[in-house]
Amino acid sequence: MSKNTGIQRPDWDNYFMRIAEVAATRSNCSRRQVAAVIVRDNRIISTGYNGTPRGIKNCFEGGCPRCASDTPSGEKLGECLCSHGEENAIVQAAYHGIAVKDSILYTTFSPCLLCSKMIINAGIKEVVYLERYSIDHTARSLLKEAKVKLRALHGED
Repeated sequence: MSKNTGIQRPDWDNYFMRIAEVAATRSNCSRRQVAAVIVRDNRIISTGYNGTPRGIKNCFEGGCPRCASDTPSGEKLGECLCSHGEENAIVQAAYHGIAVKDSILYTTFSPCLLCSKMIINAGIKEVVYLERYSIDHTARSLLKEAKVKLRALHGED
């Protein structure tokens, strides 16, 4: 029998989101730090953060011309060389032969359209996010249609 020590343990959602926030600090993107953690059965199976692809000069070192420019946020996204946190978490799992089917993805920002398509095709069943991405309307509709549960960590949807 254990004593109640007064320690406040985070619930699973907050625990995994805090880990995603720490992973985001590894981001090499000069514009925004985003990360994702993929979990199955309350176990982390993959993580990813945004930045330039493996072997490419880091974004903050000039590896991504778009990020190094004064292009306004949300514009010329097709010219960005950075991979997103969700994308990297899915790809890292594949690289190491780990299935993500029926998992939950925790991400510091709600996913963009490209990442939403990857999430759907990877078989991820739920996405929990900390902050809402400002241009995610189509992504949200697509996830809903595919029956992927999308929810804000703090319930502001």
